[in-house]
Amino acid sequence: MMNYIWPAIMIISVVVSFFTGKFEAVSVAAIEGAGDGVKLCLELCGVMCFWTGIMEIAEKGGIVKRISKLLSPLTRLLFPKIPQNSRAMSAIVMNMTANILGMANAATPLGLKAMQELKELNKNKDSASDEMCMFVVINTASIQLIPATLIALRAAAGSAAPTEIILPVWITSAASVLVGVTAAKIFQKRKAL
Repeated sequence: MMNYIWPAIMIISVVVSFFTGKFEAVSVAAIEGAGDGVKLCLELCGVMCFWTGIMEIAEKGGIVKRISKLLSPLTRLLFPKIPQNSRAMSAIVMNMTANILGMANAATPLGLKAMQELKELNKNKDSASDEMCMFVVINTASIQLIPATLIALRAAAGSAAPTEIILPVWITSAASVLVGVTAAKIFQKRKAL
C-alpha cells in the first residue's frame, strides 16, 4: 500500500506546485532536503557506530552477562518460558540494554537477532508466541535512560539545550512500557482461557 501512497503524494505535490506557481520553490526544497538528509545520516552514523561498538565491547567483556543477572528478575517476569541462560535471553537482554541506553536504530540488529532466537524456540511456526509478542512490546516501547539518538538529532539541528528532553523521555517511555506490558499480559491471559 505504501508503494502507492508515497508516489501519489509526490505526484500530487508536483502537480499542485506547478498549477500554483510554486514549482521552482518545490524543486529547490527537494534538492535542499535531499542534501540535509545525507548530512543528517552522516552525523547520526557516528553515534550509531559508537554505540554499536560499545555494545560489542560490553558483550565480549562480560558486561552483558552482569546486566543479564541484574535484569533477571524482570526478564523472568516478562519471559517466564525462556531459559535464563539461553541465547534468546542473551539477545533480549542486549536489545533491552541498547534501548535503555537510547541507541534507537543501533539497537535494531540486536532486536532482529533476539527475534530470530525467539522464533527458533517457538513451537508453532505459523503464529507469534507470547514471548515474541512481549518482546515486540518491550522493544517498541522501551525505557530510555539516555536518549542518545534523540540528543544527537537535537544537537545536529542546532538545539541550544539538546539534553533538556531527558525527563519527558523518561516519563513517556516508562508510561508506554507500563501500558504495553500490561496489555500484553492481559491478552496472554485471555488467550490462555
